[in-house]
Amino acid sequence: MSNNDLLHAHRNGRVAFFQQFLKHPRQIGSIIPSSRFLERRIVEAAGVRSANTIVELGPGSGGTTLSILDEMKQHAKLISIELNPHLHGLVSRIPDSRHISHLGSAQGLKEILSMYGLNAPEVVISGIPFSTMSQSSGSQIIEAISSALAPGGRFVAYQVTNRVASLSHPILGPGRLEVEFFNIPPVRVYRWEKNSAAYGADF
Repeated sequence: MSNNDLLHAHRNGRVAFFQQFLKHPRQIGSIIPSSRFLERRIVEAAGVRSANTIVELGPGSGGTTLSILDEMKQHAKLISIELNPHLHGLVSRIPDSRHISHLGSAQGLKEILSMYGLNAPEVVISGIPFSTMSQSSGSQIIEAISSALAPGGRFVAYQVTNRVASLSHPILGPGRLEVEFFNIPPVRVYRWEKNSAAYGADF
């Protein structure tokens, strides 16, 4: 795929993202995709470069997916799990053999990993909007992430609200919070490490 093709796909993706937000606002956490500043902060917080298996929950139109792939090791694997069929179709077109695009729910994370023969991930990155789901559904997803993560693995969630923090604290304990102001709207970036003490500014 040429640079022009990638640029055209990116522009179409932004339009599709906005259209899907209007149709399914409870499934999509923001009216526009993440900024390049937010994407960079997410990738750095997750420690993508050191991971062999990475999970992305809610890839949207694929901007963050491409940033993850840019930083991944040559032989690492990334699986993106998307609930929205239209956005899944966009992400599945990314031409990178290290990437798997799966249509489904994050609640079935362990089963999905097993389906593709993937090891426990060192990194799970989530953009799904925990603020719009029920307490039960949110807790089930956090439980699934905690159960699937490798020991010492990192869970990074980028969210407009702090709902994910209250859902995660009973399961993963305290974590680290940063805010990316160069995004519309500003976004909270949370990080937890499985079976590991938190570091930095706790929330």
